[in-house]
Amino acid sequence: MEGNGQISMFDGGGYQPLAARMRPESIDDIVGQQHLLGEGRVLRRIIEQDQVSSMIFWGPPGVGKTTIAHVIANHTRSSFINFSAVTSGIKEIRTVMQQADEARRFGQRTIVFVDEIHRFNKAQQDAFLPFVEKGSIILIGATTENPSFEVNGALLSRCRVFVLKPLSKEDILELLRRALRDSRGLGDQKVSISDEVLDIIAVFANGDARAALSTLEMAVLNGELSEDGSVTVSLETVEQCTQRKSLLYDKDGEEHYNLISALHKSMRNSDPDAAVYWLSRMLEAGEDPLYVARRVIRFASEDVGMADPRALQTAVAAYQACHYIGMPECCLALSEAVVYMSLAPKSNAIYMAYEHAKKDALSMLSEPVPLNIRNGVTRLMREEGYGRDYKYAHDFEDKLTDMQCLPDSLLGREYYRPTSQGLEKNYAERLRAIKDWKHQHGAKGF
Repeated sequence: MEGNGQISMFDGGGYQPLAARMRPESIDDIVGQQHLLGEGRVLRRIIEQDQVSSMIFWGPPGVGKTTIAHVIANHTRSSFINFSAVTSGIKEIRTVMQQADEARRFGQRTIVFVDEIHRFNKAQQDAFLPFVEKGSIILIGATTENPSFEVNGALLSRCRVFVLKPLSKEDILELLRRALRDSRGLGDQKVSISDEVLDIIAVFANGDARAALSTLEMAVLNGELSEDGSVTVSLETVEQCTQRKSLLYDKDGEEHYNLISALHKSMRNSDPDAAVYWLSRMLEAGEDPLYVARRVIRFASEDVGMADPRALQTAVAAYQACHYIGMPECCLALSEAVVYMSLAPKSNAIYMAYEHAKKDALSMLSEPVPLNIRNGVTRLMREEGYGRDYKYAHDFEDKLTDMQCLPDSLLGREYYRPTSQGLEKNYAERLRAIKDWKHQHGAKGF
């Protein structure tokens, strides 16, 4: 039995785009996602046995999240309701939840599908939670963003997450050929298009079925019409339809973090070619160059550190260049900084020093500052011992003293442990000499 909300969800009067007309009606019609929908796979069994529980479909655009919801709507004996995360507010959510609560008392299940669930704010997501908890509804959410970040933890813990993968080029080609022969698609038209052109469309789609079918439809609409009514789609036509391709990038979404991670890890791996590529991906997609520059500054201290202290100067200079001249001119300053970071010797000793010190600082918040290094600015403070026995290093020949600077409970701690990379080996030798001197002069902790 079909749910009451299916017509409003998936059907509509008037013209429908090719991608909508070709939407699969059954599991066997779905292309791709065989790790979930292949014979014997868990999601296929859930759908076939109508044992749907709350779940989240996570994957990039055009890989079948809404399509699977459509198939569930066709197979389930539950009432099936759609929510738009863009237009629905808390009032609408609560109204539907109350109706679902009433239906449950009469043994009727309600499945609520929320497309782009990451667009719901915390209050809207919280409105679903009590009804999911007591079983009034089964929630199915679809998102292109990592649900770990975009879905409330309490709600996410009650949902099973299914990760959908980008479609392969072969999957996309199968969909394109199906659209050309199926009467729901372009099968009633005489379309002449070569395998080479279809292959270009499949590559352009980058794993997105909706993008592939939309491109095919646009190419056919702009193809050369013959007297017999047939349409020829040439390579030039497809190139014209795809020349304005936008990069797969959302400055507020997961891809933003994926790309900055790729840049950071390429620099860390001393791969300037990869680093410049990921940099250009971000900048050409419209990323704020100051954001990238801030990340490069962080990298200079975290991954290069004292192995080449000039790295930090280079990174700060790149930030200033971005601030002064902006895009597109500053892309070269950033490229120079990124290549410098990639080729610089690597040391994370500064990063590790701070992390170890932070751990102690957070667990020993009440450790008193030794009296000798306190600042005795008033008579009372001096009477209490502030600054007593302080030794001014410049008054000593070696510019070193045996004075204690750590709290008693932390004596002997070593946070900064220099490596032998780049210039840091010089600082390692200097630190060793300092510690040897302090040990010889009876300093505590050395």
